[in-house]
Amino acid sequence: MKFLKYFIIFIFILNFQNNLFAKDPSALINEIVDEAAAVLSSEDPIEAKIIKLNIIAESSVDIEGIGMYTLGKYRKTISEDEKSKYQKLFRSYFLKSFSSRLVDYTNPKINVVSQKKINAKYTIVNSILEATSKRPQVKIDWRIYTKNPDKPLIRDLIVEGLSLARTQKEEFNSIIQNNDGNINALFKTLEEFIIK
Repeated sequence: MKFLKYFIIFIFILNFQNNLFAKDPSALINEIVDEAAAVLSSEDPIEAKIIKLNIIAESSVDIEGIGMYTLGKYRKTISEDEKSKYQKLFRSYFLKSFSSRLVDYTNPKINVVSQKKINAKYTIVNSILEATSKRPQVKIDWRIYTKNPDKPLIRDLIVEGLSLARTQKEEFNSIIQNNDGNINALFKTLEEFIIK
């Protein structure tokens, strides 16, 4: 899926300690970026990095919230058993999506430039991924779910205006629609990605 090439950006949301309890979204992102860079530039084996980052991702990202959003209108029509199966598959899919790509990144430099509180539940943090000799500067906006200010969670990244969650939602919905609304077609796609 073309979406996956963007997914490595999610690695920058991982925090290696208890930084998710920071109450200011901008400070949270700065802490997360610093910790992620430390993990990626460490001498740890690839497998160890993946394990550490996956554990942290599960406590830093609202994987369930993203998963239900990307399921779109079908989340209202599938059974509870199908919903449970989807949530398990999506979690595995999500974690593998970025962990299989993070090894190509070392010491990413992201600068937070501003933040805007959208409402009581969401804050957008604007940042810039600095250019290198291999890639241009990239604008990244972080959509942070702040309903519980003591535990903010990442809900989406908007990379150069492209919402990764919305892109994933469109791809998942296309798979289901192209298979006469059969949710099992999406399950099969996710399973194939997870085991390959």
